[in-house]
Amino acid sequence: MEGLNVTDEMLSPDSVTRQLSDQISLAKAFVVIAKESNNLQFAWELSAQIRNSQVLLSTAATRRVPLTTRESDTAIRDMALLLFQGQQFHYDSATMIMKLKAKIQALEEQMSSVTEKSSKYGQIAAEEVPKGLYCIGIRLTTEWFRNLSLQQKINERMQMEAKLRDNSLNHFCVFSDNIVATSVVINSTSINSKNPAQLVFHIVTDEINYAAMRAWFGTTQFKGVTVEVQKFEDFKWLNASYVPVLKQLQDAETQSYYFSGHHDDDRTPIKFRNPKYLSMLNHLRFYIPEVFPALNKVVFLDDDVVVQKDLSGLFSIDLNGNVNGAVETCMETFHRYHKYLNYSHPLIREHFDPDACGWAFGMNVFDLVEWRKRNVTSIYHYWQEKNVDRTLWKLGTLPPGLLTFYGLTEPLDPTWHVLGLGYTNVDPHLIQKGAVLHFNGNSKPWLKIGMEKYKPLWEKFVDYSHPLLQQCNFH
Repeated sequence: MEGLNVTDEMLSPDSVTRQLSDQISLAKAFVVIAKESNNLQFAWELSAQIRNSQVLLSTAATRRVPLTTRESDTAIRDMALLLFQGQQFHYDSATMIMKLKAKIQALEEQMSSVTEKSSKYGQIAAEEVPKGLYCIGIRLTTEWFRNLSLQQKINERMQMEAKLRDNSLNHFCVFSDNIVATSVVINSTSINSKNPAQLVFHIVTDEINYAAMRAWFGTTQFKGVTVEVQKFEDFKWLNASYVPVLKQLQDAETQSYYFSGHHDDDRTPIKFRNPKYLSMLNHLRFYIPEVFPALNKVVFLDDDVVVQKDLSGLFSIDLNGNVNGAVETCMETFHRYHKYLNYSHPLIREHFDPDACGWAFGMNVFDLVEWRKRNVTSIYHYWQEKNVDRTLWKLGTLPPGLLTFYGLTEPLDPTWHVLGLGYTNVDPHLIQKGAVLHFNGNSKPWLKIGMEKYKPLWEKFVDYSHPLLQQCNFH
């Protein structure tokens, strides 16, 4: 009784407190039905009597003495008369159940509609390019093409950089079209590094943002960090005959599927119909050995992460012959393989354990020597070609990653990569211990919809006093 907080009064069949509470519960149901039947006068009378009974219960609870029959007799009798009247209105149990079920169904449909609209509007907000960020790109691009001496200076410096191929250094890669986000990744890594001069960042962007990226990272210093900027349009090997996904992305039906989702009757969640999946920047992670042919090991970072610990330790981790070092995400069942893949398909069912642990893209250690030896890119090509009709998985890069690196992934300590800051509440102790904080989800810290309590973790690595950021009102 003590464990369940059950009192003698609650167990007593003669308890007037129990009788009043039961009457209130039934009366509340009658109020709903009366309003549905447009009997507003009766609903008002019931509500008034409910308040009277609640006052009695509240008074007894405050003084910590049970209600007596004398105190509650009038209230119980008046409520009983109203409940009897309700039954005369045919508010019997069967009718009430049917009406309440209909009400619940209507509310569920309404909630579903609101949830869907909220998801769509949230996705639209997540895909927007803030005016300040757009302004920065335009001004940097203008400066790059106007200032020929700047181009010459940066080109000369990059030609002398032997560090770009030096495997004794720590090499990171970021594939992005977001200047400020990429800058935060590099800035936070350099500030928390014990030896920034050992760091080399390889940025790959697209043609549109290439000039702006070169202008920014060519004139911004990060405590001695070496920064290289490339555009994927310059990669000769990147063509539809070698890269299956490139051919698929150029397909009109695929583009329609990503943008509209009409081909699957809206069964695919809107977050997977994000146009970002049409960008080759999102798929370059499967071609890292081709992008950096001279390198033996690389740490891949998404542009929505913040680094708050020294990452040099990642380069000395023994991957035990595996290709990919990643933090597993199978603490919950919904992060296992069956969540991402179609196990009704025989190819998936025969080759992959549905309860195998998922893992996270966003901070990955790649052994490129093992990658080339095992020809991992060809594994990725195989599964992409098998999924041309999207029957193995729907959209995104994590599902093909799970297939490609199946049996080739070494679990890392969870403190290396903490996820969820862009869509959920994260344990503060995990955030404090985390080396890399990942704002995966729609609520990116540079957007208005970013989660306010986590924005400071990102913003402290943005130099808001920079003249360009002030001119573009970036905040």
